[in-house]
Amino acid sequence: MRTVYSGELHVAHGRFHVDSRPTRDAPGTTPACAGQANGLCGAAVPGHLLLVTGLHTGRVGLTVEVHGAAPPLDDGWEDVVEASFRPASASTVVLPPGDGPLCALDLLPTDHRVRYCGRGMDRVREEDRTVREDGPPVDHYLLQFWPAPPAPDLVVRQTSHSAAHRHRHARGLPPPPRPEDRSAAELRRRAQWSAAERPAREHAEALSWGGRLPSRRLREAGGDARGLASLDRELVDAVDTVCPATQRDLARWAARRALSVAGLDGIDWIESALAALDRGEPLPDPFDDPRHAWDRFFADDRVFGPAADAPDGCRGDLLRQAMAMPALLAAAGPDPLSAALDALFAAAVTHGTDCPALFAQVRRRFPALDRGTPGP
Repeated sequence: MRTVYSGELHVAHGRFHVDSRPTRDAPGTTPACAGQANGLCGAAVPGHLLLVTGLHTGRVGLTVEVHGAAPPLDDGWEDVVEASFRPASASTVVLPPGDGPLCALDLLPTDHRVRYCGRGMDRVREEDRTVREDGPPVDHYLLQFWPAPPAPDLVVRQTSHSAAHRHRHARGLPPPPRPEDRSAAELRRRAQWSAAERPAREHAEALSWGGRLPSRRLREAGGDARGLASLDRELVDAVDTVCPATQRDLARWAARRALSVAGLDGIDWIESALAALDRGEPLPDPFDDPRHAWDRFFADDRVFGPAADAPDGCRGDLLRQAMAMPALLAAAGPDPLSAALDALFAAAVTHGTDCPALFAQVRRRFPALDRGTPGP
């Protein structure tokens, strides 16, 4: 367990944020909590979390922790919620309203579970003080992260009236937009940029893509394309140019490489999925339901053995093994470009600091990438 921060935090309008997006504009409660069961930890905006506090403005107590696995639940917290969170970049920070980052979390850009715990939410309201700048904090919060597959958000414990009110509000919000609707909205938003603001906005977007604007196809691919571009933009563009058959071969190769480095390719039920992937068939049980696949992953004692050919110092790393699984799931996706980019990004994270060696292997294995021309 790693304690990232323990101290006081200044909040405004009863909230603070966790953000990993290149453009850190703070969404409101409606988009952040849309479609959720809980109203304390809004996780509906990809790469962002909105955290609600009992105090309107002033100082609260906050502890932030990063764990390798789900920590035990502490009975000392009155209100507890959980949600899924996947960082949109390698830079995830805690953001007080209107200020710079409080602390950096150093999370891998893979799926996490976040638990948000609070106590004293009603007490601060009972004191009838919406602003509290003096004296010790009344309400305190604990924010915990650990790698875990995506799952619905959950109200684990509800004690305060303040939390109950927030939960009721969240459950009355409309569901979040579908990914395809969000993509269409982004295109409309870009079309509405004024001539004066377009250069600055395009410059900011180019920086988030590793230095230059992506093709429309890359932008629409979504997923981990932007994360991979931050590691090797030339490779991302090359993958975009090759034919779908080469993209599909690359996705399969990256999945097998990730699982091999993590020491998982020798496990029978995982090897069966790799064989189906090579044959171009749907992934077998339990991979036909990602939740079942993750349940089996965490239940199999063989999963957490040492990796046979992992880079030195990384053997038996839970984060490495947890990132190898998304490579396999991504490689089976319906779109060849997205499958290749997402599987390759997962393989890169699995390799950790050794990812440049992986990219060199990719270029040797698929020479069409270096030619910048469509593959056979």
